[in-house]
Amino acid sequence: MSEPARHFPPHETASRPTPGPLRDWLAAMKAQAPAEKVPPRSEPARVPEPAWTQRAVPSAGAALDGAESEDLSELMAENLMLKAKLRLETDRYAELQAMLAQEIRELRRHVQDEMSELQAIREERDLWQARAEALAQPLFQKR
Repeated sequence: MSEPARHFPPHETASRPTPGPLRDWLAAMKAQAPAEKVPPRSEPARVPEPAWTQRAVPSAGAALDGAESEDLSELMAENLMLKAKLRLETDRYAELQAMLAQEIRELRRHVQDEMSELQAIREERDLWQARAEALAQPLFQKR
């Protein structure tokens, strides 16, 4: 038997996907960007707050540790790549739709030409049939 046309990489059950162009791109981006050092947060002593005061909510970036932030950046990069692929596929689909519409118009035009030619042949046939009947009529008349 022949081999399958496409070879898919084996799916890993681990939480990390296999290295690929996305990981390489992310590694290159991280190597170029200056590393930001976030000092470890120390937990302040808990003081009971009254119900009416505003609470300070930590920013999303501060709440994420390094691994979660890396996973999030990978997901965002993958999302951007998928959006770009979707845009390309949408453009290709639109081009195919336009080509298909043009082919259908040409086919309709061809069928219409064939039908008009067939109509002309029918009219010519009817004319010849009428002529033949007119010529044959004296043959079948009683004298």
